[in-house]
Amino acid sequence: MNRSASTGWGRAGLALGAVLVSAVLCAPASAAAPGGAGSPTRTAAAPACPVVYFDLGETLVHTAADGGIGYQSGAASYLRALREHHVRIGLITNVPPSWGSTDAERAARLKQEVDAAWKGSVPFAWRDFGDRILTPRTDAERKPAPVLWQRAKAESGRCRVVYQAETAEEVQVAASVGYVPYQVGQSHRPAFLPVGLVELLGRRSR
Repeated sequence: MNRSASTGWGRAGLALGAVLVSAVLCAPASAAAPGGAGSPTRTAAAPACPVVYFDLGETLVHTAADGGIGYQSGAASYLRALREHHVRIGLITNVPPSWGSTDAERAARLKQEVDAAWKGSVPFAWRDFGDRILTPRTDAERKPAPVLWQRAKAESGRCRVVYQAETAEEVQVAASVGYVPYQVGQSHRPAFLPVGLVELLGRRSR
């Protein structure tokens, strides 16, 4: 994972950041706590928008010094809250292109690698991601190249797309191609984009 700090969001990124900060600060407690009482619940018949994409390592899962893998703090409950609100989720993650000739093949190998090292008491929620696990077909497509974000956005139709990751560089690239970006794990704001705000994005047109 590239942990280099961003030197600037650009005008569009700054505007998005300001909107997000304002929304988070003004959100009621029920929205700031994923799955909290009073959070609006989307019915199964409602449009499944937006689509929330994540990085994997050090965003949703943490690799310990001994090589064991488990959920990042708060990630399991956050994914559960998104599932309960019928929000589609996906992964945009770097793996070796040699792991397969298709996203499905590379995703299958990724699952094997993660599950083999998994130390958590609750298994990783692979089922929630469906076929929305995008991986590089070539080394040139590896993040931070924008290709994977562009592919995911194209596959999401007219839905707004959100991207959450731990690195400033990745959220900056995602913002540049039209995502609502959120850098996770920042001490001055919720660990993940609040579920109430995700639902608000789903109700707003582009």
